[in-house]
Amino acid sequence: MKRLVAVVGPTGSGKSNLGIRIARELEGEIVGCDALQIYQQLDIGTAKVPPGERGGIAHHLVDQVPPDEEFSAADYIKLAVPVIEDITRRKKLPVVVGGTGLYLRALRRGLFEGPGRSPKIRERLSRIAERRGTKPLHRILERWDRASAERIHPNDGVRIIRALEVQLESGQPMSELMGARRSPLTDFQVILVGLKLSREELEKRIGSRVEKMFAAGFADEVRALCREHGEDLPAFKAIGYRETIDYLAGGLDEDRLLKAITLATTQYAKRQMTWFRREEGVEWFGGSGDDTSVQDAVLQYLGQELGLGRPGQNEEIIRAETAP
Repeated sequence: MKRLVAVVGPTGSGKSNLGIRIARELEGEIVGCDALQIYQQLDIGTAKVPPGERGGIAHHLVDQVPPDEEFSAADYIKLAVPVIEDITRRKKLPVVVGGTGLYLRALRRGLFEGPGRSPKIRERLSRIAERRGTKPLHRILERWDRASAERIHPNDGVRIIRALEVQLESGQPMSELMGARRSPLTDFQVILVGLKLSREELEKRIGSRVEKMFAAGFADEVRALCREHGEDLPAFKAIGYRETIDYLAGGLDEDRLLKAITLATTQYAKRQMTWFRREEGVEWFGGSGDDTSVQDAVLQYLGQELGLGRPGQNEEIIRAETAP
């Protein structure tokens, strides 16, 4: 069976450095799994690893899409599957690294191919929600599709309306349609490793990252993008870009800007962890991916899962070769 390793965790947890170490040790190549690093010209704000810091490891699905184009999970699958298959054909290990949980889930389970949106049905259901709240709609969903109702919170109007819309359009419960999904990867064993940091450590790392972004010229990056493409780029959904546009227009001072980006990034990291905790089969490691002891522990685990010899041997040889 073919093998694939995926590194998951919140933003700022050191996934990139861990992925590079895994790829170097296990003869792998990095496959990006980030909805924003896929864009060209968004470098500092998306924390891309500069080419000179990649240790000679090939990185795929980074800098693939112009910043003025929309990009979806379906687009990601179209690009990622051939890349992963090609890496495997060349007897290398695909190491999927990134924080976009939807992309990883689409790789593992496939995409939900339900009916498209129906403006008429959506408007009708939205009017009910506006007039009576979402709970009556949730009770209807319980009768029609109990599995979806158990998964969706009674206050989550967007997802309730979508589940009812799918039922009305297709005549089938959304849970049944989702259960029929198939992974686009054929005959792959996916080994997941996750990074889990304390809240205090993660907040400290995120604050430090934001400060380094601006020291590295993030405001100039945003200014250049606006000059070339305007202020309504799809890529500007990335945290930090819209806030920095307000700063450049005089709407925020630098202190408030840094605090706003740090807070938004921290909140996003919490949502990422909520998502990844729901993924089955993740082996969690406490600490950052920059920590060599964490890297060693991950390699030890992967060595066992992949049936390899003692991990870290190649790293020891490299250290011996480069020692003074």
